[in-house]
Amino acid sequence: MKIAALADDVTGATDLAGSWRGRGLRTVVVLGEPAEDDQLVTNGMDAVVYAVKIRSVAVEQASAVAARVGGALSALDQVQVYDKYCSTFDSTPQGNIGPIADALADAVGAERAVVVPSMPDNGRTVYQGHLFVHDQLLSESPMRKHPLNPMRDSSVVRLLQAQTSRRVGLVPLSTVRQGPAALRRALDDAQAAGAFYLVTDAIENADLEIINEATAHDALVTGGSGLALGAQHSSAQPSPLHAVKGHRLILAGSASTATRGQVAIGESAYPTRALDMARAAEDPEALAEELISWVRARWAESPERPVLIHSAAGALGADSPTHEQSEGVENTMSLLGRRAYESGARQILVAGGETSGAVINGLGVRYLELGDEVDPGVSWARGVALASSSAGAERDCNLLLKSGNFGSDDLFVKAWDHL
Repeated sequence: MKIAALADDVTGATDLAGSWRGRGLRTVVVLGEPAEDDQLVTNGMDAVVYAVKIRSVAVEQASAVAARVGGALSALDQVQVYDKYCSTFDSTPQGNIGPIADALADAVGAERAVVVPSMPDNGRTVYQGHLFVHDQLLSESPMRKHPLNPMRDSSVVRLLQAQTSRRVGLVPLSTVRQGPAALRRALDDAQAAGAFYLVTDAIENADLEIINEATAHDALVTGGSGLALGAQHSSAQPSPLHAVKGHRLILAGSASTATRGQVAIGESAYPTRALDMARAAEDPEALAEELISWVRARWAESPERPVLIHSAAGALGADSPTHEQSEGVENTMSLLGRRAYESGARQILVAGGETSGAVINGLGVRYLELGDEVDPGVSWARGVALASSSAGAERDCNLLLKSGNFGSDDLFVKAWDHL
């Protein structure tokens, strides 16, 4: 194995793993913290990503998870550790990105770490330490109104410095463009001057390749999945993804701009129901049973036609969803995923990080084998649950788990052609 990562949610994990697979690395996602049985799956892999839901939990909980995962990864021989967070650098108001990175740094004995949220393929770039979403500063993008983590500052240096006692420095684009050797010297000089975290500018994939080469021997790197695009190609070719035949379902729990656009196109092509958020908060079991009955009826009419369930409409009112409503949506989607599988669904597309986590938990999936990318940061996977899991018998299905803001407008329509 060459590299191992901790991702702070499941869609971030599949995003990163998809990038590595695209570079020819045999990659698996493990849902949860490392366990002894994982060796049965991770042996022979070039890269592994451990996905644990720690982006928006209490700082103490996130740090404890990072310390345990870092401790397990530090025992691997000559494996670089990758701290994967969102390319929009969002975390709780108290800040989870800094504490998670600190815990990993302590566990692996890192002496410095680059900070690279850039993902140019999805419009995330960093220039002079400021994060842009396409042509807007982060603080002026739709992320400024994020319901959980509103981003009102675009300076990655300031955002991170508020979350760690370690000193945060900046490496400008002009230094990156001088090449790997010059960048490595600049990182060494900044470290010698007392900086630990080094926010490194990148606006093109070529910049990421330079950063990747310059940090090839660092114990720890941190970033979005963009940095993985700079990884060296592997001569080994991953096996094609196995397509599991069965009914098709789309569960969209995100209300992001991108997902709303995807829902708009999806509902013009497929049978669609909008999830009632108030009912989801009151009785998710009853709502899930009502919806799955409707879904089964649609499959009876057309077995191969996808069916779409979404919560975007309920999140477009004047008021943001309450915590109870958001939790109700997750619970309902989790129940729907499990009931759908029991009814023959084997190809399930899920939109939204929290929703994806809820659905895979409901299915009892432990491992994801990544396929090729459908869109930047969006890939189909084969999900497998251990026979001893709480979900019961071993499960085998295709899952596309996407971050709310990722994917083209026609993703819900074109994704099926990639299986």
